[in-house]
Amino acid sequence: MDFNRDEDVQAVAGLAREILTDRATVDLVRATETTESRTDDNLWKSLADAGLVGVALSEESGGSDLGLHGLAALLEEQGRTVAPAPLWSAMVAALLVEQFGDDAARAQLPSLAEGSTRLTVALEEFGAAEPADPRTTARRAGEGWVLTGEKAIVPTPAGAAGVLVSARTEDGLGLFLVDAEAEGIAWEYTHTTTHDRAGNLTLTDTPATLLGDTDGVAVRRAITLGSLALAAIQVGVAEGALTLAADYLREREQFGRPLGTFQAVQHQLADCWIDIDAMRVTLWEAVTALNNNEDSADRAVLVAKWWCDQGGLDVVHRVQHLHGGIGVDVDYPVHRNFLWGKQISGTLGGAAAALADLGDLLAEQDVAS
Repeated sequence: MDFNRDEDVQAVAGLAREILTDRATVDLVRATETTESRTDDNLWKSLADAGLVGVALSEESGGSDLGLHGLAALLEEQGRTVAPAPLWSAMVAALLVEQFGDDAARAQLPSLAEGSTRLTVALEEFGAAEPADPRTTARRAGEGWVLTGEKAIVPTPAGAAGVLVSARTEDGLGLFLVDAEAEGIAWEYTHTTTHDRAGNLTLTDTPATLLGDTDGVAVRRAITLGSLALAAIQVGVAEGALTLAADYLREREQFGRPLGTFQAVQHQLADCWIDIDAMRVTLWEAVTALNNNEDSADRAVLVAKWWCDQGGLDVVHRVQHLHGGIGVDVDYPVHRNFLWGKQISGTLGGAAAALADLGDLLAEQDVAS
């Protein structure tokens, strides 16, 4: 399988790196963390003006038609700078609307592509509920649907025009679009490990629009796309952390020698590099398989999710330790990479859940064959 990026995807990565390096400096990220929204609106506008927010959508929808390759390339670059912009949730939501939305929902796509409108996703719940088995319920009400239940840690809901919610119906699982101003919707805002201002969502007979059918296909796609997007960010987070460590260890000296020349330190850096390489290979295998609708796509995404959850967490732990005492300074840049890596590693189930799901999938395929 050829993982080389074509020129368009390389151009996306280069443009994103230029904007994010310029706009998501340590000082600007630190300043954004003190705002009420915890989102850099100027950065979002810069990304939108450059056409990057809609990079994964089709040209018909107002995007650049680079699909999941463009999505992953952009999110990797975001991870390197831990830039405070709600890219993954907004881009995944837009792709889901494009694939499953009716004419009314799809009418929003041009504004989603240009970044003037944004949606988010609500796929997780409190307690032991798994994303693929939501306890939030949906029932028919006249021509439409109403939802009742709770969703946990919805990413960056402030400023979103709506939220995509997974829920259980009498016939199966469905993905629903809920207007941000709908009746029966209530938010309790909370701050997450990454300093995002997330929200716990309570729905009480809240009107909603069904995307697709109640056969669970849209919900499974939402979890798959979310897992892939988070894996892409995690690759960038880990690589950014390793870069910070290399720079620090090149300059910091002990016994008259740079710390980076010590064998024990080099071994730790080599382990990080190996993990990141495995994360990137499995990520781009999953991107390619999913983009091409290959039979191996579900397996590839779960492998990538496990590697990026477990390997990403291992990398940010090692890197923080390699920084010594300054690594635990909550205002030092590498600590932000640690926080992002920590949270991503537990989102949508975490490494253990991915491994269990992968085992179940392989067992099902073995029985089927």
